Amino acid sequence: MKIPFTLIIVLTLTACEVADIPGMFISYESVNQRFEQSMEWNAMHPYREIVVPSDDYLILSMGDSHVGGTMNLDTLLSRAITSNASAVVMVGDLTTGHVEDYAVFDQHLPDQDSLPSFLIAGNHDLYFNGWEEFYSRFGSSTFFFTIRTPVATDLYICLDTGGGTLGNMQLDWFKEILESVRPDHRRCVVFTHNNLFRFRRTTTTNPPVEELVVLLELFSEHQVDMVITGHDHFHYTQRFGSTWHIVMDALKDGLSNAGYFQLNLKNGDISFRFVNFN
Repeated sequence: MKIPFTLIIVLTLTACEVADIPGMFISYESVNQRFEQSMEWNAMHPYREIVVPSDDYLILSMGDSHVGGTMNLDTLLSRAITSNASAVVMVGDLTTGHVEDYAVFDQHLPDQDSLPSFLIAGNHDLYFNGWEEFYSRFGSSTFFFTIRTPVATDLYICLDTGGGTLGNMQLDWFKEILESVRPDHRRCVVFTHNNLFRFRRTTTTNPPVEELVVLLELFSEHQVDMVITGHDHFHYTQRFGSTWHIVMDALKDGLSNAGYFQLNLKNGDISFRFVNFN
């Protein structure tokens, strides 16, 4: 039986880690292997706390720059610095997975002391043995950081869904963080690459249904305020219970809808907006 070539392309581009078959468009490492390496990194690099002087602060987030080009990336980073953003979170598909694109992307990142930047791997970052390059340059793809104001501390959790699933080990870690760390924090926001819901016809992947059900229950039980994702390239918002689910526009140069996401905290209240370049 011959498989249609177009079907092969669709199945390949979903980049789901169901079979863990090494190849050009599939991660060479399983999600559990990446998680174990991330935990090794975390053990040597303590989770970061950012201290801000006011209870009002700003975080910028982006995804899907697919470097390549760096015009939009440079604009985002410049705006983050001039607006005194407390951090920038980059939720994956930052590169095409090629070594040369990783080198370009890394060269454009500002110093961590001038602008804390938190990076997560996306499916494209894993192509062409890209995880090895991501890990050697940026370290963990599963971690959390906190922002402490004079009034309270807020929790930001970053998860690796670059292969289409959290996997059992990362999911257990996420549960533990929500149970042991979340209660001591005012707000809780989750960042990851894969959008959790398919809101339009597309070949992009979503987590397995069983995993999604578990995640929705965890978000509700532990009062997760917001889940911020990329992957689908078009912005979308949906609220389930008390949790906002955000899909961002892609930052990639040349797209008519290219943009990023602005998260504002003011006296503990969250507001947000999408910022487009065109």
